[in-house]
Amino acid sequence: MNTKQQTKPNFVSACLIFTFLFLSYSASVSADEEENEREFDYLENSEKGPSHWGDLKMEWSACKNGVLQSPIDLSSQRVKIVNKAGELKKTYKPCDAILRNRGHDISLKWHNCDAGLININGTEYSLQQVHWHSPSEHTINGARYALELHMVHHSTDPNFNHSVAVIGLLYKLGAPDAFLSNLITNVTSMADEVQEREVGVIDPNMIGIDGKKYYRYIGSLTVPPCTEGVIWTMSR
Repeated sequence: MNTKQQTKPNFVSACLIFTFLFLSYSASVSADEEENEREFDYLENSEKGPSHWGDLKMEWSACKNGVLQSPIDLSSQRVKIVNKAGELKKTYKPCDAILRNRGHDISLKWHNCDAGLININGTEYSLQQVHWHSPSEHTINGARYALELHMVHHSTDPNFNHSVAVIGLLYKLGAPDAFLSNLITNVTSMADEVQEREVGVIDPNMIGIDGKKYYRYIGSLTVPPCTEGVIWTMSR
């Protein structure tokens, strides 16, 4: 049986000052992450905790029975080094956004406008939203980082099997991060209450994306429905 090893996010402590390590993944999935945290939680002793996610809904069965679940430690033998796996070509644009505390994370969604896209190995993915998890969901050599950011993109071709691509960043305490600094006041003021607010024009280009050498493994979404077939790719 495969059970998730998760911790409850702590957004105030996470959103201080960070430098980042880079990771990315593209995904072949049939469902997005569950939006409603009332349906699950991160408490191990809870009936809705990670060890029970796969029992709560039939469509979440992969959380219990999956064999390629995420997150993992990125030093795992499941991870392979891929040389020049396909540069991430981005054409992002400033766009109006909404910041939302979803309970299990804080997300920033570009609202009713085109925030641009990335091109991975010739496939275009449109940017939808970014969200944060704290502490990080993935580890490296057993080390967990202060914060993990995911940039969620959807394929512009609805018939394409690999329909989701996500760029991720692992943060550690350090020099101020420009993107987080731009959002810090709003993030900290809504950290303990489920709510959303308009935050005006946000430029996704402020999130640094780079890398020509990658670590790669096949995994899953890290929260329900835990869909497998996710291709994670980490920049070296």
